[in-house]
Amino acid sequence: MKSRLIKNSIISLGLFFLYFPILVLIFYSFNENKRVMVWKGFSFKWYGELFKNEQIIEAFIVSIKIASFSATVSTILGVMIGYSLVRIKKIPLKSFYIFLSSTPLVLPELILGLAMLLFFISLNNFISFQSTRGQLTIFISHVTFCIAFVAIIVQARLTDFNKNIEEAAMDLGYNYTKVIYKVTLPIILPSIIAGWLLAFTISLDDLVVASFTTGPGANTLPIVVFSKVRLGLSPEVNALSSILMLVLILIGVIYFLLNNKLNVKK
Repeated sequence: MKSRLIKNSIISLGLFFLYFPILVLIFYSFNENKRVMVWKGFSFKWYGELFKNEQIIEAFIVSIKIASFSATVSTILGVMIGYSLVRIKKIPLKSFYIFLSSTPLVLPELILGLAMLLFFISLNNFISFQSTRGQLTIFISHVTFCIAFVAIIVQARLTDFNKNIEEAAMDLGYNYTKVIYKVTLPIILPSIIAGWLLAFTISLDDLVVASFTTGPGANTLPIVVFSKVRLGLSPEVNALSSILMLVLILIGVIYFLLNNKLNVKK
């Protein structure tokens, strides 16, 4: 009983340190006062102001668009890389390729952003890429480092994959292509979805790499929020953060309910 109480206390303390700052942010998003940390009264004023702020709305749309496309492309390429590194046995320097595929996970974003910037500038010697640096270059940069996250998730899932299931499907008449689409993909689908969600979140949240590779008219949401915070805390930013938290909580609840429903069916 005492051991259980200690464990619950440790978990509660950890959750408190994790979520208390977020709860404070949400609380002050309803503050009527423009001075964020001085409570004046409860109001939805800044939520209304947020939806009137064209700069934030435009940046949000740009971020969602880039994150969606980069996550999708990263997932496709990441699944191909992860599958190849696990299933293809005879690959020369296979360990080296595995190392290369996971390097962006530990590479500082500052170095990656600078490298991508120099790469895009060097392209200007061959094509007029300098004038078009913006959403396209951010998209390419995000795909570059998001692939690693998807690939490592898929590799981890395929490593624990029971190959006897595939062999049984082949014995029943399936060819190799049918096995992949009818057996392998459905089983690793949760890992693919997890990889897509992780890539989407990382792309949506990225500030450093986007700052290096952005151009005129391609400001993402993190860049706009950071520029506003540098000038002082803004109630609109608090409102925006609260809405994003609400959306994430809803997604988490939906995923939890669907996951439980699937487990019950099994």
